[in-house]
Amino acid sequence: MAAVIVIQLVIAILFIILGWVIRFKGIYGLISGFNTRSEAEQQELIEKGYPQKTGSLIFFTGIGMILLFPITFSSFAYANEVIFGFMLIFLLGGMIYLSKFEIQRKKKRSYIISLSLFIIIVGGIAAITAFSYQGYTLKTTNNGFEITGMYGEEWDYANVVNVELMNSLPDVTWRQNGVGLPTLSKGYFKVEGYGSSLLFIQHHSPPYLYIETDERPIFINDKDPSVTKKWYEEINDKVQ
Repeated sequence: MAAVIVIQLVIAILFIILGWVIRFKGIYGLISGFNTRSEAEQQELIEKGYPQKTGSLIFFTGIGMILLFPITFSSFAYANEVIFGFMLIFLLGGMIYLSKFEIQRKKKRSYIISLSLFIIIVGGIAAITAFSYQGYTLKTTNNGFEITGMYGEEWDYANVVNVELMNSLPDVTWRQNGVGLPTLSKGYFKVEGYGSSLLFIQHHSPPYLYIETDERPIFINDKDPSVTKKWYEEINDKVQ
């Protein structure tokens, strides 16, 4: 989590510096594609205020992120998502707005591209986020158990080495392939002392069921502690 906060802060500062240099120092070559245009196009864009407004967009994106930054130290669970969402929507929405300052013959194309990017990126992230929040459960059978949902699999009891109920979760140090949110971790993560592990974790909802298999460690829990305890009893009885 600390790494995410630092990365967001660094990005915000870079946006502020880059935007300031473009807007107030007139170094328009930092804008992607500006130097490849003809001198006539560059001059027309400058007269229309396109590069100046591009610098302002980048600058105020960074300022907005800095203003939102204090919420990361509050109890608000979705602070990082709010900051990232602001950055994404403000930048992409700004690109749509900037299309009106393009040279006339390229204005329509620029608007279509900017709008398409907004729909694809924002819509795609929203869909992935919604899908990642889909629930999961643990089901036992006579021969094994299954974890349903995204990243879910099936395992035989013969592959289970140890089953344990933990009151606290070991430190999760790195996300390898999965969804890492303030309230939810689902997928493959590095866990201190356990290495690469498969997580289905609702944070701040102990206890946590630890299942050691001969393939990889698994950590799973439910928001309801009684459900997690029930999973532990079912798996433990079958393994014993």
